[in-house]
Amino acid sequence: MATVPSKKSVWGWFFYDWAAQPYHTLLITFFFAPYFTDFVALDKETGTAYWSLMLTLTGITIAIAAPILGAISDTTGPRKPWIFVFSLFYIIGATGLWFALPQMETVFWVLVSFAIGLVGVELSQIFVNGILPTLGAKDDLGRISGSGWAFGYLGGFFALILAILFVVVLSEGKTITGMDPILGLDPALGEDKRALGPLTALWYFIFILPFFFWVPDVVRRKRAAGAVGQALKGLWNTVRSLPERRSFAMYLGSSMFYRDALNGLYSFGGIYATGVLGWEIGQLGVYGIVSIAAGALFCWLGGYLDKWMGPKFVVVLSISILIGVCVLIAGTGRESVFGVQLAAGSSLPDILFMICGASIGAAGGTIQAASRTLLVHQVKDDRLTEAFGLYALSGRATTFIAPMLIGICVLATGSQRFGISLPIILLFGIGLIMLKWVETSKE
Repeated sequence: MATVPSKKSVWGWFFYDWAAQPYHTLLITFFFAPYFTDFVALDKETGTAYWSLMLTLTGITIAIAAPILGAISDTTGPRKPWIFVFSLFYIIGATGLWFALPQMETVFWVLVSFAIGLVGVELSQIFVNGILPTLGAKDDLGRISGSGWAFGYLGGFFALILAILFVVVLSEGKTITGMDPILGLDPALGEDKRALGPLTALWYFIFILPFFFWVPDVVRRKRAAGAVGQALKGLWNTVRSLPERRSFAMYLGSSMFYRDALNGLYSFGGIYATGVLGWEIGQLGVYGIVSIAAGALFCWLGGYLDKWMGPKFVVVLSISILIGVCVLIAGTGRESVFGVQLAAGSSLPDILFMICGASIGAAGGTIQAASRTLLVHQVKDDRLTEAFGLYALSGRATTFIAPMLIGICVLATGSQRFGISLPIILLFGIGLIMLKWVETSKE
């Protein structure tokens, strides 16, 4: 491990998050996914079904591959060659989205392209995370991780702003500035949404360069015959030892539940805003900007809190805030807040949900940054990429639980407010309880 890493190497590591974040912001969360389900597929129901199936199969692929590739990397040494390969996946997959024409007869290759890009961004992340301990002393990793996550949020924020100002049409064939989209893009052919794929690929290609130029890699270990077999054997031994490593096992279990809850909150927040509050796309855009800006600020502040109080404290605090947000969402409707009737046309529900969005961005980003450093406290440095692979596996293993519970609860209660909030509170609560048995060097 490097004892005195340079500021340039730390900044180079930050640039990975800056480069990669727009795939989540522009393609998954805000623009391309809704474009696919609403316009590319023959109808919304078919599009949603195909999109869900693609995400499920991609998630299974990532869950299986992540710990295996992490173990191989730990056995052989360097991480950058893996990051380079999966960066190609990102660029090729995102670029292929340009061919997503409205009302396509077959959407198979569009889904394959998106899946390739998603595999690239998710699997490259485990190797980038594996480099984290080489960037500073263990007590300083929380600040570095938080600052990196904040820098990534800023990347997503600026990419979103640029897309809204110059690329994406919001109404009447114009961008929010009242201008035509850049490059002569034709909204009638979906080119404003389709262009986000190659533009995201170009963004990644440009901003990943500081990472490759400035960040030192792990030294290659002497290649031994059967390196892959040794890696798989080491992975099996790690999995088999989990019952004896209570802190690590409980951390994987806890993060499995609270990350599933967080993904549910991300996925269904927009549904609540449109279904309960009647928000339109412009309001959702403002909501996204507020959420991302809060995430960037509080990830940075959370990194310093991590250094001072430790990553477990930050994770517990973030979960507590997110549970409070869910309670507020459950109590907020269009006509009343916690049973108190509001005047007709009151903006209080909108203000409260915007506060919820800022809190979700702040606590959601902070918890993910602190989770990286909390994992570092659980394992030895020479098996760290493997551990991040297991972390990715645990994060994918139960991604169906939150949507399933929300669907059941909405049907049972007949309320989107309670149907969305109660299952997420339950999952956050389980994760919070399991953290009791997770140990860190701060304790």
